[in-house]
Order: sequence, then structure tokens, then C-alpha cells
Amino acid sequence: MFIEDDELRGLYQAASTEHIEAIEAGLIYLEKHPGDRQQLQALLRAAHSLKGDSRMLGVEDAETVTHQMEDLLSEVEQGERVLTSGLCDRLYTGLDAVRKIAHTAVTGEQTDVSVFHVLAQLMAAEDSNTPATTADLRSPELDEAVPIDPKPTLIQVAEDNDPDLAAELHQLLKQSPPDDDQPKPTKGLIASPVSSYQVDTVRVEAAKLDQLMTQASELAVTKLRIAQRIGEVEQLATLREQWTADLLAQQLSLATLKQQLSTTDAGLVDQVFQVHQQRLSALGFQIEHLKAQVGEDSTRLDITANQLESGIRNLRMLPVAGLFQLFPRMVRDLAKQQQKQIELVLEGTDTLADKNILEQMQAPLTHLVRNAIDHGIESAAERMAMGKPETATLRLRAFQLGSSIAIELTDDGRGLELAKIQETALRRGLHTKAELDRMTTSQVQSLIFAPGFSTRTQVTEISGRGVGLDVVRANVERLQGTIQVRSIPSQGCTFQLTLSSSLTTTAVLIVEVNQHPYAIPLEFVDKMISVTPGQIFTMEGHPTITEQDQPLSVLWLRDVLELPAEQDRRKTERTNIPCVILQIGSERLGLFIDQLVDQQDIVLKPQSKLLKRIRNITGATILGNGEICMVLNPQDFLQSTQGVADLTFFEHLSGTVTSKVLLVEDSIPIRTQMKRILQGAGYEVTAAVDGQEGLEKLQVEHFDAVVSDVEMPNLSGLEMTSQIRQRQEYQQLPIVLVTTLAKEEDKRRGSEAGANAYLTKGNFDQTILIDTLRRLIAS
Repeated sequence: MFIEDDELRGLYQAASTEHIEAIEAGLIYLEKHPGDRQQLQALLRAAHSLKGDSRMLGVEDAETVTHQMEDLLSEVEQGERVLTSGLCDRLYTGLDAVRKIAHTAVTGEQTDVSVFHVLAQLMAAEDSNTPATTADLRSPELDEAVPIDPKPTLIQVAEDNDPDLAAELHQLLKQSPPDDDQPKPTKGLIASPVSSYQVDTVRVEAAKLDQLMTQASELAVTKLRIAQRIGEVEQLATLREQWTADLLAQQLSLATLKQQLSTTDAGLVDQVFQVHQQRLSALGFQIEHLKAQVGEDSTRLDITANQLESGIRNLRMLPVAGLFQLFPRMVRDLAKQQQKQIELVLEGTDTLADKNILEQMQAPLTHLVRNAIDHGIESAAERMAMGKPETATLRLRAFQLGSSIAIELTDDGRGLELAKIQETALRRGLHTKAELDRMTTSQVQSLIFAPGFSTRTQVTEISGRGVGLDVVRANVERLQGTIQVRSIPSQGCTFQLTLSSSLTTTAVLIVEVNQHPYAIPLEFVDKMISVTPGQIFTMEGHPTITEQDQPLSVLWLRDVLELPAEQDRRKTERTNIPCVILQIGSERLGLFIDQLVDQQDIVLKPQSKLLKRIRNITGATILGNGEICMVLNPQDFLQSTQGVADLTFFEHLSGTVTSKVLLVEDSIPIRTQMKRILQGAGYEVTAAVDGQEGLEKLQVEHFDAVVSDVEMPNLSGLEMTSQIRQRQEYQQLPIVLVTTLAKEEDKRRGSEAGANAYLTKGNFDQTILIDTLRRLIAS
């Protein structure tokens, strides 16, 4: 049956949804606390209201099923039936059928519900159908029924919105048959006059709020454009001042010429200058007035737009309770299906988030919950053998995290097994054994988000269908969020989803690369620093800087975006390089840019549906000057950087003054490797095969430092160092000895020869070599 009247259909949709959710939540609670008579009475009232609303609007099937459910609950209340798990299963079946029938009534979409079979299931005999005693059902403190407020009926909903419609429904109710009779659809309602009319609440379609929010957010661009108009007015004022000064200078320069003119002609000249001065004065007044008006309008628009956007955003903000209430029933059913005992704990249900976020987070959270039940939580027997409580705890928590909202799903199950994750990564060819050995625990755990990744060898009905956690990550990233996993073997696992509380505007950092603006979401920006070329060195073949006493990988943003390198950069522009340090989950990355431009809130324009997802790009925005700016996706950067040629990194610094190093080493393999390390750190390297050749090259070419072995033919490194120090012009030349001789006596000999640093090859670390060279050359 489809409800023809638009307004009645909308009211029934809202009321039936509310009653169905109340019944489902009440059943879940009573299954664990069957003695709570107050909750049982609330459940009966919700069922009765749902039955009455369905009867009034002619939704006969919903009324019939709800009536049977109400009878069963009444028997429980009177002590004639026990609320067992099996009875709850039958009531859930009836509730699911009512939900489908109500959906058909408001959408017209047909369902496959067989009321006959549903009623048969509801009235089926039950093994444990032993009548309960009063003591079994009642708590001592609840012997007397506690009056509670019933859930609002359809008429009450109408009274809150439209008293005229409520009067019509009252009239309809008088004409409708009794409870046990079959309802008859009624057409042609006639309105009754109402003396007072006041609307306190109005139902607004979510799509209309979305449209208003988009339009309000567009004002952010208008605010920027008007702010730029103030700057343009100031430019006009400056131009007028220059014009006035030029006119005065011309008047003074013509003073001599005026003496040669007749009185009449000189008067004409003065008159011309006077007219220009008057017009310039009037122009100055108009410019100042315009400047004041534009400033005032800009301020008023800024205040009004912010209030409007904030007000509409607050209308869209809803508590996460609406999202969380989807999971108690799911956890109960899946736990029963897998014969596991699971207690679901919901926390932070009053945390607010944008309605779009709540809607789009249902699928990722559902996937995570199902995975936790199937993969993470052990059976009761396994838990008891491990010394754990027989009942597992699954905790779903929401909380505010700055301007973002965080949702955590935690279980106390078996946790992630790192060995299995590494084995799967090797089997699928995601990483080599050497790469896996270098990864941190966090990096290995994050591999579970790779496409199609699964450590399970069996396909189950709950999970393991080839749709892995990469889908969850993709959905979260589409909401401009991040997902992280933390796990302790045998103790449990936590997934944390961090999302912006609003999707309408995004705070970004505008940077310039190749004379084009790019926007980086501010939530990924840790800090901004300035780096000199001398601070850059290589570690394991990757360009690196030291930040907070820790090595940090760095790259040019243009390389990540695969843009061409600029050819016209002047040398002075590379002495200090702006670097944006990103925090992407547990990983950090430094990106070199041409310059910082601004920090502002932007309206994100998503990519066209005609395009596939573009790597590194989230969408675009329009800046205040009308220029289109691409919004970057930092979460793609970690994958994109794997394809950047690290050894060409320092080609971008070709405009800088590069330090020259003399490398003296007799071993060809070691000399080749050391040369690569030094060149990778940005040094210009000249090689010599022994100490004698090193001295000869030093006499004909200037070097900023010498790196040398000790044991070499013809002339050793110690002998070469001593001879270098004998010459006055080389007294301050940095000399670093790198050798296998590691005794204290050897180090003392190196110091006596005049070496500034003595590094041993046994525990050689290229980072120490580069840091030492950088420090000695800079001093």
C-alpha cells in the first residue's frame, strides 16, 4: 500500500522510523535485562503507537504484524511468556518485516514480505515457552508500574507541525474501525478550523540544507574577492597621489616659462593647473569614500557570511548516536551466528558531526565491525584457554579531536599477527624481504589496507570476499579523513578514523610550484621551515634532513606531481628553500616548494564524475583572484614518492654554489660507492687513487674538503695529511680520514697528522660522514 498524500506520507515516514528504532533498541536492551519492566512498558507503548499510525493511514500489513508483536510482548509483561533469545529472534523478524512494509508505504517500492509467513514465525511454538513467575520478571524496586511518557504518535507529530492537519487526523480517527477490525483507507480529508496557529518546528529536506550550505560556502570566495577590491582601491589612491605629485612638479617646472608669457596666457596656464588640482582633489575624496564603503561592506559581509555558514552548519550537525544505533542489532546477530559472546559498548554518542559524514561512514564502520567479529575476536573456548573473559568487548567510541571528529573501534581479540602480514605481502609481491625488514611495526600493520590484502585462507559469509580494508580506506579518504591501526598481539586491535567535522569548507595552505598555486589541506601540515642546501644529505639513497634530531625524508613537490623542473631559477633563490613538513598518519615527509602563498578556507570542488580518480589530487577550488587551484591529496604522496628518482634530487639545486670535495681512495669499489654518497649529498667530487695523486690535484684545483683513506700505496693518508698541513694556505682545509684502523693509537696518529675527523669503516654510517662534512665546511 502506498500513501498518496505527500504530507501524510512524510509524517508516517518520520514517525514509523522513530518507533521502529525505539522497538529495536528496546529489544536489544531487554534481551540482556529481561526484568526491566519500565523498558518493557516503553517498548509496548512504541509498538502500540506504530500500530495505531499504520492503521490510521491504511498500512494494513504493518498494523497486522505489529499487532501480533504487541500481543507477544503483552504476554511477557503478564508473566505468561519468557523473553528468551528465541522469542527475540522472532520479534526481530517481525520488526524487519514492518520496516520493509513501511518503506513500501512511503516509496512505493515493492518488497518480498509475506505477511502470512511472518505471522507464522511470530506465533510459532518455542521450546522454552514456560510461563514465568512474577519474581522472574520483576525487579524488587519495580513491583509497581512506573508511568512513562509514550513515544509521540502520528497525531502528536502533526500537532507539532500543522494543527490543521492534526484536526483532520482526529476526525479520521473517529471514523476508523476499532483495533481488531480491518482498517479502511480514507480519502478526501476536510480541514477543520483551528483558533490559534503557531509553528514551532519545521521539517526541512536534507537536500535543501545541502544546497543552502553550498551557497553559503561560496560566500567564502566572494569575501576574498571583496577583500582584494580593497587592495585595488588602495592602488588607485596611490596612483592619485603620484598624479598629484607629478602635477605639482610640472607646475614648478613651468614657473620660468610663465614669465615669458603674457598675463593672459599665464592666467590660462594657472587656470588649467587649478582645474586639474580640483578634479584630483575630488577624485581623492571619492577614492577615500569608496575605500571606507568597501571596507565596511567587506566587514559586514564577513560577519554575516560567517554567521550564516555557522548557522546552517549547526543545522546539519547531528549526534553520532544515529549512526551507532545501527550496530547493536548487527553485533548481536553476527555474534550469535558465530557462537561468540560479545558485549558492544557505545561511547561518545552525543558527539556531533555533519550529517553527510554520518551517512557515508556507515559502510566503512560496518566493514570494520564485521571484520572485528570474524577476524579479531576469538571464540569463547579460545578466550578461556588464553585466560581472557569468556565475553569479548567491542568498543565503539566517538570524540572530538580539535576541529575534527575521531571514531575508534576497539576489540580485545587476537590482534594483528605481523608475521602473517609480512608473509602475505611477500606472497602478493607487494614488498621485498629487505623492504619489509626495514619497516617499522606501524608500517607493517598499515599493509592491511593494501588492495585485496587478506591473511585469511578461507572465505566466510561475514568477510573474506576479496573486498578488503582498502575499500574502507578509500571511503575514509574520500571524506578527507585518515585511518590508522594500532594492535598488540593477543590483546586486541584499534582502528581510528579521523574526519573533518564538516565537509563544506576546508582549511588549506596555498603554495606555489612552477608559478602555479596548489592547496594542501591544513590538517596534514605539521610545520613549515626553511632549509639550506648544506643541510641536505642522503640516507639509504634518499635525500634527508635532520628535523627534531630525527632524519626526515624530503622531496621536491614538483617531482611528486611529475612537473617539469624550472630552468630559469637564479642562484640566490636556492639559498633558503621553503619546506612543508607533512604528517600523514604515523609517517612524516618534507616537501620543498617554490614559495608559500597564503592560508585560507576554501570550497572544495570535487573531480568530475567523467574522470577517474587522479592520483595526488582531491579536487579543485577557485581562489579570490579567480584562479583555479588544484587541491592535493597528501595520502597519495607516500606511494607517489616511491617513483621519484632520488639521485636526481640535487639537480634542482644546480643553481647553488656547490662545495667541492677531494676523495682519495685506492679501492675501486669503495671509491665508487663513496663518490656516489658524496654526489648524492650535493657535493662536486674529484677522485684520486692515492695520497700522491691527491696532493697533485690539490695543488692545481681548489677544494672545500678532503675525504681520504689511510692505508694506500705511494703515499698514505696520514702522510698526505701531514704534508697538507705543512702549507699555510691549507691550515683550515677540512680533512676527514675514513679507514678500517679502529684502535685508539690509530685515531691518535690521525689527530697528530692534522685530520679534523677520524671515521672507521667497521661501523661506517654515511649520515655521520655527511653531517661531519657539512659541519666542517660551514665552520
